[in-house]
Amino acid sequence: MSDLDPIEPRNALELYLADKEGTLSQSSIRSHRWRVSAFVDWLDERGITNMNELTGRLVKEYQLEGRKANDWAPSTENSMMTTIRVFIRWCEGIEAVESGLSERVQPPTISGDDDVRDEQLDAETAQEVLKNLDRFHYCSRPHVTLAVMWHTMARCGAVRSLDLDDYDAEKQSLRFTHRPETGTPLKNKQTSERHVAISESLADLLDDWIELKRPDVTDEYGRDPLITTTNGRIAKGTIAGYAYKYTQPCRYKRRCPLDRNPEMCESTDHGKVSSCPESVSPHPFRRGSITHWLRSDVPTKIVSDRADVSEGVIDKHYDERTDQEKMEQRREYLDNV
Repeated sequence: MSDLDPIEPRNALELYLADKEGTLSQSSIRSHRWRVSAFVDWLDERGITNMNELTGRLVKEYQLEGRKANDWAPSTENSMMTTIRVFIRWCEGIEAVESGLSERVQPPTISGDDDVRDEQLDAETAQEVLKNLDRFHYCSRPHVTLAVMWHTMARCGAVRSLDLDDYDAEKQSLRFTHRPETGTPLKNKQTSERHVAISESLADLLDDWIELKRPDVTDEYGRDPLITTTNGRIAKGTIAGYAYKYTQPCRYKRRCPLDRNPEMCESTDHGKVSSCPESVSPHPFRRGSITHWLRSDVPTKIVSDRADVSEGVIDKHYDERTDQEKMEQRREYLDNV
């Protein structure tokens, strides 16, 4: 390692992107910046200030943690780690990392259906989770956040984008609006904008949250978020933490299927809730909710509009109904013809 030239990870990233300017399109540059920046941020969190310190083990730890914490589909993991490998190979060329290190980066091999995720939160479990929150943590920030996510099928970014005036108590509805200039873009930009009707029970919960529990603060843009912390708008990481924490069976069932002692289990520690093998990230909330609506005979077009996802994507990535279930549901329509 003595033959290596010291360089901070973020400086290496900027040099790498500058070198790629003439060979990659701007969209590719943005993709590389996003993927490698996530890796550089992870190194910074672990106190790695010199690329010379990078090892194959560290890269593998990043890959495994990213897979768990971010619920990467195989295709996402493949693109993330392939870009990291290209970056590390470039670092080899400037003698910033050990020669041959890039060969130890192992993006997963994907096949045609590998980007389809099977993990979801079934309706029965979701109701248990929300019932537990309703009973023991009523009107808390986690309760409100996860209830909105389940009932609207919204992505994390959409949930955190909501402002106070996006909630219409009289019409019992939520409005999702694309506001990239003030920090809350929606995934499909203006196409994601929509009004979503909510149930009376969710409206009652939001009324109580606003009246009794919501910290009366604004965000850095002077907006009034619907779901706030004492520091402003709720963060995506906080939402993910709530999902992992409150889907742990020891919390909503009061027992662990792995026979662990909750008082001794490190997965119950703050900051380590994602390490529980039985808990799920926010995406299975959305996935399970979409499937629940489909099984409740709500037409795919309606679910598509409400969840901001195309019918084709629903069919490939979200619809967990069996062929038998679909046939029986179609039979009910035929009986009425």
